Amino acid sequence: MHLHQSGEDYLETIFLLLQEKGTVRSIDVAQRMGFSKPSVSRAMSILRADGYIEMAKSGSITLTEDGERVARAMYDRHQLITNWLTGLGVSPEVAANDACRMEHAISEETFACIKKYLGEQ
Repeated sequence: MHLHQSGEDYLETIFLLLQEKGTVRSIDVAQRMGFSKPSVSRAMSILRADGYIEMAKSGSITLTEDGERVARAMYDRHQLITNWLTGLGVSPEVAANDACRMEHAISEETFACIKKYLGEQ
């Protein structure tokens, strides 16, 4: 199933929060992303129904294998593109913002070629 950019962003955010905090709840996602709790709750329902996350009765969120695969891919793309852009002289803040948009727009083929060009394979 193909996720929209927002779904990929949610999964990447959950992944990062899990790395930082160990446990994640919807309120953590809402605070990190600057979204309302109802918006995040709706997104979590969709991600759960699509098999990307699991939610415990306590409210803690975990990534499924598919969810973690997507989240890691987005995180890796984001990091590589951010580093590439800052290496070109783009300010870190602008590079991170641009990378966030670019990570969703480029194809697997283009990303693989960028990685190869940068010697990141």
